[in-house]
Amino acid sequence: MNGRYALDTNIVIALIDRDASVRDRIARADEVFIPSPVLGELFFGAFHSRRVVENVARVDQLARDYPVFPVDEMVAKTYGELRHELLIQGKPVPENDLWIAAIAKRLSATVATRDQHFKDIDGLSVEMW
Repeated sequence: MNGRYALDTNIVIALIDRDASVRDRIARADEVFIPSPVLGELFFGAFHSRRVVENVARVDQLARDYPVFPVDEMVAKTYGELRHELLIQGKPVPENDLWIAAIAKRLSATVATRDQHFKDIDGLSVEMW
């Protein structure tokens, strides 16, 4: 398995939970990164948890261990185009997942996920992990 992978939230949570299959796939990938909306979702979960300090520290560590790709002008344009196309097609995709998809498309990356709705996005490379 080679290539560039954008890790979605469920995959990063599996990584945090030490899921062996996810760790193995990451080890075999040429490159992995965390889209910034995933980091935002993780920070929300950490601040909303019972162990805020510990969980925020875990997310901070992930941000040090893996590259985080931010939203830039081209990602925003891709997001707008994707959202428009999906609206016309009547295929709803959660907001943050659209941002993840836009970042992945911008970087010609494959989204590593466990969510089927990413497959509804035309031209997006998706692998179910």
